[in-house]
Amino acid sequence: MKYAFPYLLIIFGMVSLQTACKESPKKVVKTEPITFSKEGTLELYKADTDSLITRLDIEIAETEYETQTGLMYRDAMAENQGMLFIFPDEAMHSFYMKNTKIALDIIYIDSDLRIASFQENAVPMDENSLPSQVPVQYVLEINAGLSQKWLLEVGDRISYKKD
Repeated sequence: MKYAFPYLLIIFGMVSLQTACKESPKKVVKTEPITFSKEGTLELYKADTDSLITRLDIEIAETEYETQTGLMYRDAMAENQGMLFIFPDEAMHSFYMKNTKIALDIIYIDSDLRIASFQENAVPMDENSLPSQVPVQYVLEINAGLSQKWLLEVGDRISYKKD
């Protein structure tokens, strides 16, 4: 009988804890939408005429985290916006659309700032690999369909400047 009291306390504590867990409301975590943050300007030029095709405001992905995240979790991007990925060296690169809600054209650019290859109309949320096909140092992501609208071709070039 002298040991009954501690057992009753333990049982009472477990019942109280179980009841508290069942009754506590679930917390809903609200996150702010990720918005575009202009970090530079990029211009696209035709290879054969050197004429300006278009000018874009760009976000720049340089750190490992920025490169890994890219345009994930965004709901939209304006036609005059894009994201430029800058890698330290020219190499084969592959992207995928995991957690990316926006259909994109992915433009692979070599170390001479010339378009080397494309992946057009990348499907949102698709985890299939979208490789560069050749070594590149830069990647530009723009809204799907703009590569065709602007008649971009392998050999066209870019120039960019950071703000």
